Amino acid sequence: MTIEDRGPEPNAFDIETATRENDTYRTVAWTGKYLQVTLMSIPPGESIGLEAHPGTDQFLRLDSGTGKCVMGPAEDELTFEQEVTDGWSIQVPAGTWHDVINTGDEPLRLYAVYAPTHHAKGLVQPTDEDAERDEEQGIDEPPAWTVQPGETESDQHAG
Repeated sequence: MTIEDRGPEPNAFDIETATRENDTYRTVAWTGKYLQVTLMSIPPGESIGLEAHPGTDQFLRLDSGTGKCVMGPAEDELTFEQEVTDGWSIQVPAGTWHDVINTGDEPLRLYAVYAPTHHAKGLVQPTDEDAERDEEQGIDEPPAWTVQPGETESDQHAG
């Protein structure tokens, strides 16, 4: 299934099929003025990466695979832990450190909804290394036409 991020134009697609067929670490599927939808595929034994988004709430839904979600107020204080599998959703409040680890033997496929928009429109990042590089190089920035919160801290990544 091919997904085209047409920006804040009306859009509809089979998100379950798109999520299950996605082989990239992250593909931005739709970018609106106030929120964004991304598809993710996490290989066995890997994770989305421990991080915190000070100005961004997240909703994640698993469509395939098994994993473990951890969250907490600090990088070294992950007080919430939950096993998750197909059909589970994860809600991440802004500023919360979080990670989703693939504990199974097949790719963990999920989609994420960010509010506000968090990534560049239509960006495809085949691996987490590509995602890190794009962020470091300033390629992975929300479009100027999106509505962003006032002054907030930058995203934080463990390590």
